[in-house]
Amino acid sequence: MKAKKFEQQFDEGVDISASLDLSKARRVLQEQKRVNVDFPTWMIDSLDREASKLGVTRQSVIKVWLAERLEATGSNLPLQRGRADAARR
Repeated sequence: MKAKKFEQQFDEGVDISASLDLSKARRVLQEQKRVNVDFPTWMIDSLDREASKLGVTRQSVIKVWLAERLEATGSNLPLQRGRADAARR
């Protein structure tokens, strides 16, 4: 299907999912990278209590709290290429 027809169908609210190759879909800026962080025991205990209270994992609590903090400070915006390189030095 040509792009123009695809866009037209999309704009008209037609279900275009059959025209997409979802096996190659990816979330922009959502790539995962594993990191190791050491926390004091009291902090782990507090995180575990909060996770239990919410019915989620410790990792979920950490991710949500970090995301909220980064969003509140505006630090969740992607670094510009030049600034990212300078920040690593």
